[in-house]
Amino acid sequence: MKSKSLFCLLPTVFLATVCLAEAQQPKKVARIGYLSTGDPAFESTRAEGIRLALRALGYVEGQNVATEYRYSEGKLDRLPALAAELVRLKVDVIVAAGADLIVRAAMNATKTIPIVMTGAGLDPVAAGLVDSLARPGGNVTGITTLAPELGGKRLELFKEAVPKLARVAVLHDPTRPDTVHEVKEVLPSAARALRLTIQPWEVRAREDFAEIFAAISKWRPDGFYVSGGSPIMRINEKRIVGFVLKNRLPSMAGRAVVAAGGLMSYGRGYQGTLPACRRVCGQDPQGSQARRSTRGAAKEV
Repeated sequence: MKSKSLFCLLPTVFLATVCLAEAQQPKKVARIGYLSTGDPAFESTRAEGIRLALRALGYVEGQNVATEYRYSEGKLDRLPALAAELVRLKVDVIVAAGADLIVRAAMNATKTIPIVMTGAGLDPVAAGLVDSLARPGGNVTGITTLAPELGGKRLELFKEAVPKLARVAVLHDPTRPDTVHEVKEVLPSAARALRLTIQPWEVRAREDFAEIFAAISKWRPDGFYVSGGSPIMRINEKRIVGFVLKNRLPSMAGRAVVAAGGLMSYGRGYQGTLPACRRVCGQDPQGSQARRSTRGAAKEV
């Protein structure tokens, strides 16, 4: 598990160290700012993966690098203040560990400190985060997986795995542009082609789950689909798993849900980004390519 986490994190960490190499002075301890919508418990595996990946690239925590972790714990309105705090700490690079809202918060806080995207959310060009993938401009670089565009393939695989699938309940966070795009544009088109009926259910707060789960039970779906990895979904993964297992619902969700007993997950891997990370070594943030992972999708069942 640790080796998989390390491999998936290497592209992001490599891009971060490119920025550190330029900012670092002799004998100075480089400082990484890590901005996340999760919490320390949820991020513990990823944090350990980052430490291992940094060590593999010559950066040892406590010796020549220090990481400042800031978590909004699912409260998106805290992101601007947390980003501003990292800027006041004068970190050398900010790793935006999530989708567009995290990157935007970091961008609003600084125009000079390099910001490294970690792969989630909408197309960064369409979202206005970078000028282009080849020449991002400004102080943002990193990778993007365009995960919402995989919604059609997820439904297709879901149908293959569950031939009798006809009615799918879709759980999503309406505050995230990427999941809204998936639910309103990607999934309906795929559902029509597969002759599936989908019913979206919005979750904005933890208190919503009980009412929504009761309504879904009355609707009696054949399958359960969780859109995106928003903080509210990640923090309540055990609750989601409990619901699908109790109701014996086949599910298409994140890897953590599969690990806890859900049916299947499908998402992009980062294999194709490593050569690109090597090519940007030594370039300034404006010249570092933002990469889009278009291959190497990973399926778990």
